[in-house]
Amino acid sequence: MKTNLFCLSFLFIVFSFGCTTKNTNQTQGKDAVSVDEFLNSIGACTSVSRRGENLQETIENLKYTGIRWVRVGYEDSAPVEDFIKLYEEVGVRSSYGLLSGGTDIERLVKGARQLAQAGALLAIEGANEPNNWGITYNGEKGGARESWLPVAKLHRDLYQAVKTDPLLKDYPVWATCENGAQTDNAGLQFLTIPEDANTLMPAGTTFADFANCHNYVSHPSWPGLHDNQTWLSASPGKDCPVDGLYGNYGLTWGKKYQGYSEEELKTLPRVTTETGYAINEEEGVTEEVQARLYMNLYLSQFKRGWKHTAVYLLKGRANEPAHEKYAFYTLKNEPKQAAHYLHNFTSVLADNKPVKSLGKLDYNIPSQPVTTHDLLLQKSTGEFMLVLWGEHFGSSLVDNIKVEFGTPQKQIKVYDPTISKEPLKKELKVSSIELSLTDHPVILEIK
Repeated sequence: MKTNLFCLSFLFIVFSFGCTTKNTNQTQGKDAVSVDEFLNSIGACTSVSRRGENLQETIENLKYTGIRWVRVGYEDSAPVEDFIKLYEEVGVRSSYGLLSGGTDIERLVKGARQLAQAGALLAIEGANEPNNWGITYNGEKGGARESWLPVAKLHRDLYQAVKTDPLLKDYPVWATCENGAQTDNAGLQFLTIPEDANTLMPAGTTFADFANCHNYVSHPSWPGLHDNQTWLSASPGKDCPVDGLYGNYGLTWGKKYQGYSEEELKTLPRVTTETGYAINEEEGVTEEVQARLYMNLYLSQFKRGWKHTAVYLLKGRANEPAHEKYAFYTLKNEPKQAAHYLHNFTSVLADNKPVKSLGKLDYNIPSQPVTTHDLLLQKSTGEFMLVLWGEHFGSSLVDNIKVEFGTPQKQIKVYDPTISKEPLKKELKVSSIELSLTDHPVILEIK
C-alpha cells in the first residue's frame, strides 16, 4: 500500500517501528455487548427498487451481506410496501426520512405509520444534507446559503408530529445532517436547545432524539490512507479529522457556532446515515482495501458510540453511475470484495437474539498498540466473540500482539473473514494467544 506521510497536531498516532502503546498492563474483567446489538448497527443506503435497483436483488444482497437495516425515504418514490417486503423476507428494518429536499411531514408520517404497523420501522429521519439540497418550507427557502431557520422549523414540526402520534411516539427521530453548515445560528447543533444558548430558535425547542452525521472516513482536509483511518473518523471529539460529530454538534464547521462540549459529545445519542470510502487507485484504495476498511468501519463506529451506521451504498445507482465506487455491489449487481468479506464477517458472528444476562471476560493485551482495537461481544448461546482489528492503512506495519486471559480457556477458535467464514485454527486449554494484526478484523470464539 502507498504510505502517506502527514503531520497533523491533533493526531496521536506515532509512526515508528516502536509503536506507541496504551497503558493496559493489568488483566481485568471486561463487560461484553450482545452480538445481536452490534449486528443491528450494520446498515446501508439503498433505493431498494428504484434508480436501477431491483427488489428481489436487494433482498438477496441484504441476505448475503447480513446487513440489518437500510436508509430509505420517499425521495426515490419506492412504495412503502417494498420496504415492508424487506422486513418480511430478511428481517431488515428501515429508517424512513424526508431525504433530499423533502418537506412533506404528513406524507412521511403516513409512510412511517405503515412501516410501524408491519414492524418494519427503525426510525424517522429528517432532511438530507440541507447544505447541498436546500428546502422550501411553508413558503420560506432555507438551507444552502439561505437562512437555516426554515430547516429548524421543519425539524421542530417533524419532531412534534411524530411524538404526538400514538403509533409513532416511541420511535426515535434522527436529526438532519450537515447542520455544521448553518449560515445563521438556528440551533440545529442541539437535539434540544438548552437555556442560554443564544440561538435564533427558542430554548427548549426539540429537533431530534439522535444526532446524525455523514462522517465519511476520508475528507478533502484529510485525503488518502492513514493509520487508524476508521477509528479517528468515528471519534466524537475534536481530534476527528473528517466531517464528524464535533464539527456538526460541538463547534459548527461553517460559522463556528457553539454546541455541546466534548464531554457531552461522548454520550450524545448518535447515528451515521452515510459513510464509506470510494475505490480510488491513486490513493491506494483498491477493492481489496475498501473491503477491509468497511469491516473496520462498522467496528470502530460501534465501539465509539454510534448506535447505527449506514455505508453508502448497497448497490451502484443507474442515475449516479460514478457512485458505484462506494458500493458493495456493482451496477450489474455483481458482489464486490466488500460484500464477500462482510458475508464472512456476519456469518461468523451470526446471532439474532439478545443475551439475557451479559457476562464478563478476563483478558488483557499487554502493551496494546494504538492501532489495535478490541470489541468484546457475546452470543445468546453464551460464547464470547472477541473481535480485534488492526488499523494500519497508512503504513505496512504489523501489530504483533498477545491476548492474555485471567484463566485458561477451554477452547478458542480463530477466524479471519478475509480468508473464510470457517475457523482457521482451534486452540484448547490456553491462557494466551498470539496474533498479527494489519488492517482488518480477526475474531476469537471463546468457549
